[in-house]
This record gives sequence, C-alpha cells and structure tokens, in this order.
Amino acid sequence: MDDNTVLVGTKPVMNYVLAVVTQFNNGVSEVTIRARGKAIVRAVDTAEISVRQFLKDVVKKSVSISTDLVETDNGPTNISTIEIVLKKT
Repeated sequence: MDDNTVLVGTKPVMNYVLAVVTQFNNGVSEVTIRARGKAIVRAVDTAEISVRQFLKDVVKKSVSISTDLVETDNGPTNISTIEIVLKKT
C-alpha cells in the first residue's frame, strides 16, 4: 500500500480530512481514499470536504467501486468498496 493512501474506518470524518490535507501539504500530487462497507459514506464525505473547503487546487481524478469477497464465520460475504483518487491541479 502506498504512503499516500488514506484508509477510512470508524473515526470522525475530520480525522481523515486532516490526513488528506496533510498528505498534500507534504508535497504529494495524488492521494487515494479507500473504504469498505459502512465506511464508504465517510470516505465520500472526506473527499468532498477536502476538495470543497480545504484544498481549492485539488480535483477528483477518479472514483472506482467494486466488491470484495470476505470470509466470515457464516461463510463468504460480499463487501462493497470505494476508491477515490484526488489529484493536485
């Protein structure tokens, strides 16, 4: 996994926004935001808040969705995933 990837989980959205802004302030040109399952909502919020309020020179380069097959106690389960790539213009 790249250093410029932010994995979104259960923390407050602003924690992830801060992580994205910090990455760009450290000089990277692209940051990838990744999430699975219920955290997808938080990932979308992170991208939107980052671009609209904090990073005026950053755009959404791509958004991709997919499904991962995950083994659970009850057998295999499908979990939705999202990957949002932000790029400095």
